[in-house]
Amino acid sequence: MEKLKNYIYGQWIEGTGAGIPLYNAVTGEQVAVSDTEGLNFEQALDYGRTVGYKNLSSMTFYDRGEMLKKVALYLLERKKKYYELSYKTGATHVDSWVDIEGGFGTFFTYSGLAKRMLPNTPFWVDGDTQKISANGTHLGTHILTPSEGVSVQINAYNFPVWGMLEKLSTSLLAGVPSIVKPSPFGSYLTNVVFQDMIESGVLPEGAVQLVCGEPGNILDYVQDGDSVLFTGSATTGRKLKSLPSVAGNAVRFNMEADSLNCSILGLEAKPGTPEFDLFIKEVRNEMTTKAGQKCTAIRRIIVPEHLIGDVQNALSKALDQTKIGNPLSRETRMGSLVGRQQYEEVLRKVNILKSETELVYDGKHELVDASYENGAFMSPKLFLNDKPFEKNISHDVEAFGPVSTLMPYKDAEEAAALAKRGKGSLVGSIVSHDENFIAETSWKMASQHGRIFVLNRDNAKESTGHGSPLPTLMHGGPGRAGGGEEMGGLSGLHFFLQKTAIQGSPDVLKAITKIYQQGAEKKFSDKHPFQKYFEEVEVGDSLETAGRTVTEADIVNFSNVSWDHFYAHTDATSLTGTIFDKTVAHGYFILSAAAGLFVSGKKGPVIANYGLEECSFFKPVYAGDTITVYLTAKEKINRGVKGRNIPSGVVKWLVEVVNQRDEVVCVATILTLVAKQSPFIDLSVKNVQKILSGLTESTPALWGKMSPQQMIEHLEQGVLVSLGEPEADKCFTPEEHLEKWQDSLYNHRAMPKDFTAPFLPQDGSLPELIHKNLDAAKQSFIDNLKRFVVYYKENPQAEHMNFVFGKLNKEMWELMHKKHFTHHFEQFGLI
Repeated sequence: MEKLKNYIYGQWIEGTGAGIPLYNAVTGEQVAVSDTEGLNFEQALDYGRTVGYKNLSSMTFYDRGEMLKKVALYLLERKKKYYELSYKTGATHVDSWVDIEGGFGTFFTYSGLAKRMLPNTPFWVDGDTQKISANGTHLGTHILTPSEGVSVQINAYNFPVWGMLEKLSTSLLAGVPSIVKPSPFGSYLTNVVFQDMIESGVLPEGAVQLVCGEPGNILDYVQDGDSVLFTGSATTGRKLKSLPSVAGNAVRFNMEADSLNCSILGLEAKPGTPEFDLFIKEVRNEMTTKAGQKCTAIRRIIVPEHLIGDVQNALSKALDQTKIGNPLSRETRMGSLVGRQQYEEVLRKVNILKSETELVYDGKHELVDASYENGAFMSPKLFLNDKPFEKNISHDVEAFGPVSTLMPYKDAEEAAALAKRGKGSLVGSIVSHDENFIAETSWKMASQHGRIFVLNRDNAKESTGHGSPLPTLMHGGPGRAGGGEEMGGLSGLHFFLQKTAIQGSPDVLKAITKIYQQGAEKKFSDKHPFQKYFEEVEVGDSLETAGRTVTEADIVNFSNVSWDHFYAHTDATSLTGTIFDKTVAHGYFILSAAAGLFVSGKKGPVIANYGLEECSFFKPVYAGDTITVYLTAKEKINRGVKGRNIPSGVVKWLVEVVNQRDEVVCVATILTLVAKQSPFIDLSVKNVQKILSGLTESTPALWGKMSPQQMIEHLEQGVLVSLGEPEADKCFTPEEHLEKWQDSLYNHRAMPKDFTAPFLPQDGSLPELIHKNLDAAKQSFIDNLKRFVVYYKENPQAEHMNFVFGKLNKEMWELMHKKHFTHHFEQFGLI
């Protein structure tokens, strides 16, 4: 039987012991063996702290976000084989989708957050700058850097893929290397996904390691700066947290443990209402998805006392319709538990629940294409606790399977009190259309819950469900649930980051943070900052504008244009008792006038105003005052661009408006989209002629079989096709891929060297030469390039077919020619 290999210190290593046999949860057949005996855990942790930390922490947050995306795309292409293994864990197709593609989705989400909101630096400036001196020469702020250690991540058996990826998404993005320790059960699925992560070649050396089997004494070697993330039982979690190596060192510990989650049906949600039907559906789903093996599953069903019978009947009928059996069968809606060991443990907990509460539903016991003898199947079980304030077993014992307990309540006060008797839960839900009931119940139960999910007819269609943790929201809970926090958007990174206060002069803070601080030195030059590409802009680049004197007419005209007739701008007789001496200029006029002073009218790399982050007005501006503006590049944010957008970044500009007395009247931060410099040549005829002057008959090709003249004639044919001479008769790219190919024209990725043009002869031969020599070919090419420029000026709406990219307009043809010319000019070493 195959032994699962472990991946530590950069090698795939097999354990030396007998290992743990792993079985198919549906058929009982052995699948693999997990074994960690003989592994040097001390060396593994040291390898992560040294090699892994050095490689990951030196990357920028932006680049680590791009890394997550590349890994997720690589895994997504190979998902079919993961599903085939997931069925062996007892998971249905839907269960597997949540685990597998839910995991990939977490990587994609964090990649997107990084590329939109995190800096292109290895550190992250957290919060605003604090002025901590009277004259502003001494400032303070905070930066976040990767904690210098390794993260040991111990995952549960219920989500072999998502459990690994949701933890790695934040640790890898934070720049902290990780050792993944999945539960042995289902680890054969984790192992295959992990293998592909390594094979992708995207992750730097030492970033991740994998231990498939028992953890042994791995936690004996954690030390200051390391972290432990644990998902599992509270009992085990508390033992790990109290280990001398963890408790005695500065080891960060995050626990996500047991959770007796509840769902509350509103007092008004009687049978026949949308909320009653939604409640039954939600409870059934949470009892049967993953066969109830979810840390967020509904364990306590809190129902108005007058509706207990209705809910019991409706839920029993819904569960009757849920067919149990082999996940590979189309009929199956609920699979098995992950193994016989877990079955015996759930059964033990069911018997404990029976000691104090009544089992009112035990399910249908028929299986689809499976047997109870071979698989780990269990029918759904519904208990009734008729006195939930006296019988505490329902609030103390969690059967981690398709098991839940009904309990009655009288009013919102009782509903919240029952919810809190779980002593800390990951999630509690309220299904109601009564906003007063929802509001009163939710804030009263919030202290004992990590998440509150409200469901009713208004959000049902788009709801993600009671049991679905989302990457952008915190996953964790107080008390019994472990007191931990995972994900939660960018907040999830803080667990892995060291926060450090930085103090110094404005110039020192600018040097450290790469963000301009007021009072720091400005850099003035003859080139307008708006005429610089994103790569050329430097933090501190500044512009001092000419002055503009504000007039009475300005104030009156802005009132009329904006319809802002606030009395302070229009009625001098109403100013008694105000802060104004006379009618004052509108604040937004001052900001608009400032923009008029600092913008560059000439077309340049600045694409658009992206937003206004903050704006404050400090002193009134009256008619007769003269304003001057200082524009300074404050911060640069790299930006991922999709589809048919110009590759660009965001530049934040500090706008300081002063009056004739040098008093600051307005400070704002504006954001602009600034184009990145294209790596492709400019299509101007003069530029192309200059490049071609270096091409001779003897110029060798760096790749491919073309001669210099064949290359020029090939480019000329491309220009003629863009003029419709002749009109290409077909596009070789399948319709379903065409949009993706056209989108690729807009990015800055070069054309591949090994791409074979589909319209050229398939035998690899090249077309016969048309012109008598290279000089004639050059001249004809330039003449047709001139025609191209004129043609699209006269016919800006024209579209013509391209053999690879389909029908292209003026903009797309220009982008295509830029890439194509650059590709072949580089082929002959001309640029």
